[in-house]
Amino acid sequence: MSLTKKDSAFGVYLHWPFCLSKCPYCDFNSHVRHAGVDEARYVRAFESEIAATAARVPGRTVSTIFFGGGTPSLMRPATVEAILDAIGKHWNIANDAEVTLEANPTSVEATRFRGYRAAGVNRVSLGVQALDDAALKELGRLHTAQEALDAVAVARSIFERCSFDLIYARPRQTPQTWAAELKRAIAEAAEHLSLYQLTIEPDTPFAALHAAGKLVIPDDDTGRDLYDVTQEVCGAAGLPAYEISNHARPGAECRHNLVYWRGHEYAGIGPGAHGRLNIDGRRYATETEKRPESWLMRVEARGHGLIVEDRLTAGEQADEFLLMGLRLAEGIDPKRYAALAGRALDEKRIAILREEGAVETTPEGRLRVTLSGFPVLDAVVADLAA
Repeated sequence: MSLTKKDSAFGVYLHWPFCLSKCPYCDFNSHVRHAGVDEARYVRAFESEIAATAARVPGRTVSTIFFGGGTPSLMRPATVEAILDAIGKHWNIANDAEVTLEANPTSVEATRFRGYRAAGVNRVSLGVQALDDAALKELGRLHTAQEALDAVAVARSIFERCSFDLIYARPRQTPQTWAAELKRAIAEAAEHLSLYQLTIEPDTPFAALHAAGKLVIPDDDTGRDLYDVTQEVCGAAGLPAYEISNHARPGAECRHNLVYWRGHEYAGIGPGAHGRLNIDGRRYATETEKRPESWLMRVEARGHGLIVEDRLTAGEQADEFLLMGLRLAEGIDPKRYAALAGRALDEKRIAILREEGAVETTPEGRLRVTLSGFPVLDAVVADLAA
């Protein structure tokens, strides 16, 4: 990726909050609506919120667009097309813009996917989560491993870029079984994999099961072994980690997620979407109403669903830059941190972390977390930010 694209990226995130069912591990803003969804009404609301946001940050050139959820692949292709048209009406869209849509294997149909491609989507991210039928059932997924692989094949035949997610550190999982599953995934993955350790999130069904002793996940030592296996298998296959949970062949990184991790500007559109906007030289954190129907009524009444618009202090911007940037294998430029914070990082703290093998400085002067430091990333960030 050229330096220009690194420095001037602007992303648009669109949240489609609906799912066929709620997974027991998920704490995302996702909702099941058995009565159906009035897509035409939601399209009008998306168009309104895009217009209102663009009026506040005009003249941007959109380099990445991401439909997340929820399950965006439940949308009709015409809905996706109308939303992309609205973005193009109010901002410039770069000729080489990356346009990603998240999909579940249960909603993959070749005709629907061709419709998304015709609408302008050029990258899909599939929520496969496991290639083991028993594990999929335990995770509350509605597809089998074979259905997932069939969906990947359909996606790869239609889109030039394709990624999928897997969850590891699942109950009873061993490094040996995970290595085999991962190798099978890589054979199908082409260019990009998102690999997440299962975490027990508060107020989810998994949290209740875990508290009752009915759900046992691997202990910390096994979790670390599984993480190490992930790095070894992916690295050997030419998909190194470019971010703590994301692996790609060089050049195939998710450019939209790089917008977040590199601390660039992005608009958040739709129920519960977050954004970071630069207005009159100031940085704002934005957030919209989470509940879909409440967001819809708010947009229809006011033109937007904003409920949070906080101006970030220099310290908050610097901390966020550190927190996000150190997730990347490329690390951060300490000079950019100093410019944001008004102070340099503490060299003594860096020296101690370097001695412990948790961080290193590249020949270009970037500060990055080492492979052995990534499993304790939160502690590293807390130490540097203190």
